[in-house]
Amino acid sequence: MRLNKWINIVAESGLELLRKQRKKQKKEQTPSISELCNALLSNKGEALGTALAGEVVAAYATMTRKEKTVFFQMLLEKYNPDVEQINTYAKAYMEEKSRSAFQKLSEAVESPRQSLIRRINMAPGGTQTIVDIRRDLLKTLKEHTELKMVDDDLVHLLSSWFSPGFLELRQIDWKTSAHILEKLISYEAVHEMQGWKDLRRRLEKDRRCFAFFHSALPDEPIIFVEVALVKGISGSIQEILARNDKQEKVSTTDSAIFYSISNCQVGLKGINFGNFLIKQVVMLLKQELPQIKKFATLSPIPGFMNWIMSLRKSENEMTLSSEDLEILKELDNNDWFLDDEICKRSKSLLMELCTHYLFHEKQYGKPKDPVARFHLSNGASILRLNWLGDISPKGIGQSIGILVNYHYDLKTVTENHELFVNDGEITVSKEFSELI
Repeated sequence: MRLNKWINIVAESGLELLRKQRKKQKKEQTPSISELCNALLSNKGEALGTALAGEVVAAYATMTRKEKTVFFQMLLEKYNPDVEQINTYAKAYMEEKSRSAFQKLSEAVESPRQSLIRRINMAPGGTQTIVDIRRDLLKTLKEHTELKMVDDDLVHLLSSWFSPGFLELRQIDWKTSAHILEKLISYEAVHEMQGWKDLRRRLEKDRRCFAFFHSALPDEPIIFVEVALVKGISGSIQEILARNDKQEKVSTTDSAIFYSISNCQVGLKGINFGNFLIKQVVMLLKQELPQIKKFATLSPIPGFMNWIMSLRKSENEMTLSSEDLEILKELDNNDWFLDDEICKRSKSLLMELCTHYLFHEKQYGKPKDPVARFHLSNGASILRLNWLGDISPKGIGQSIGILVNYHYDLKTVTENHELFVNDGEITVSKEFSELI
């Protein structure tokens, strides 16, 4: 019997118990979500607990944004650890150094919020609700920074529940259910899909798509990656996405280009799946297509335009000549890349600045650009820059049209990762080092 079916059976039994209990207590109205949470955390029974968790899930689904903020405040104020109890058990552990004292201290330090969240997860649909709770909380954090403690507890639990060992890697193709295919169109975050024809091109024989799924969310992709099988390293997203592009014969391809990675669940933001996804897909493709020798990304540089703007406004330590600043002013014209003369004048400067930005600009000791941080921490190396590799409005607006290839070589990714996380060292190709 599937786990979800068993949970539903338990929940139905619990609801019957709950009805009898409320009838006996002459309670006609369903309690508030605060009362439900209190009862859920106090209850020890499995069936009754599952039913109460289901009512919390149902109540949350009907709440307005304002009501959700009140709910988050309740989680913060009512379910914090007991500081006095922590101090008492900490002193006892310092004196005794015993296993039992350590156990009591550990239990005291863990917030009751985590126990409550675990119990909400008992309900059918509980996991999705907890992911949704974090999604909504992230929107609220900007105005209510004190709720960060609630977010910390959610991240702690979700990181455990969604660790790579609990995820299933599936290949997505045209035979995949329409329900999931629709979600790919909706969740695509890097290169927007223009409907079903666009999706069909991305699932042709010379393309691949893989996604992680979780048993608690069987029809919801967690993250997916799109791959183009080509000859040589691609430098243009326009060529990869072209609907009328002549398909490559897969047997003659020698490179796999990861051109889009999309996280599907906002509530799982900050939980790193991409690292494991890319490396697993590389290994699968090596088994399926042994002729593929190079694995690389074709990635945007989302922070580059903002950094250029800081240079122009003198908000950056790096200074430019008046001549360079005049060249950068030409970027204010949205169609500048269509003018050959502007492109000739600006290409050398922009490629030089982009090289500097990726290799030298840091934030807390790591590359300033978020996509660079992600791939370099995974053990990839910077392979090359591609001039006007993405001339879509989004590509021009965030990366000035420049794309970068990050190279994933399974022989060196572990060493590259260690050098990067321990020493901050960025591994680059000979071609890129010459630009530096």
